[in-house]
Amino acid sequence: MFDHLNYLVSYCFQSFILGIIQGFTEFLPISSTAHLKIVPFLIGWDDPGISISASLQLGSVIAIIFYFREQLSLIISSYFSILIHRKLFNDDNSTLAIYIFIASLPILICGLIIKLFWSDYSNSNLRGFLSIAIISIIMAILLAISEIFGQQNKKFKDIKIKDIIFLGISQSLAILPGVSRSGITLTSALFSGIERSTAARLSFLIGIPAIAISGLVELFSLLKTSDLLDLLPIIVGILSAFISSLIAIDFLLRFLVQNNTFVFVYYRLAFGIFILSIL
Repeated sequence: MFDHLNYLVSYCFQSFILGIIQGFTEFLPISSTAHLKIVPFLIGWDDPGISISASLQLGSVIAIIFYFREQLSLIISSYFSILIHRKLFNDDNSTLAIYIFIASLPILICGLIIKLFWSDYSNSNLRGFLSIAIISIIMAILLAISEIFGQQNKKFKDIKIKDIIFLGISQSLAILPGVSRSGITLTSALFSGIERSTAARLSFLIGIPAIAISGLVELFSLLKTSDLLDLLPIIVGILSAFISSLIAIDFLLRFLVQNNTFVFVYYRLAFGIFILSIL
């Protein structure tokens, strides 16, 4: 009994730490999936795996829904308004509702295909340390190029459907560890000429369906194979992810009002090089 209690306490502590890592790295453009693989390895813990990592994302989803609760309420109302009145792009909220729907399709389709036809994806080389290191360095370079050459003069009213389609296709690449969903959407938005604070806000909002669905699917998978007591660590992780996600969202939105993203470029370069050095 005591052995099981010690295991449960240890597992709760690990989930608490992993939740903090998930929360801070989900919305900062540095890849939560990559950090949830690398940090446990450095500490000497087992790889949490796709199911637990995705389940922790629910804390991030709850955080972003809570943070943008007023705007999301208006967006949801706009969805119903579109269905009832059949009028697209009636106002900013209905436009944003359509943008979120369009941008979510590519990553949801890719995720479904992988779930149905690539059962061994979690053990593939694409999730290996070498792949994460190379992708992290490439993404750092792309983010730097988008900062240097992006016009960054588009406000929300200037965004076109082609920009949203580009964001949606780019977001689907986040299935690869090291890409970073927020990182690739922020980079794509800057390439499209969208100014930083609008790009960050848009990146957060269009990610809600993908993160939520992924987290719920994996949580239901865990529910089938775990008893009630074993779910306690997951709940602890979701709570810590919620708190750290709120801090990360607020920080990034405030940071990008007056600063560029080069601090994250330097971090991602250092992160990728560090992983290569320990291989």
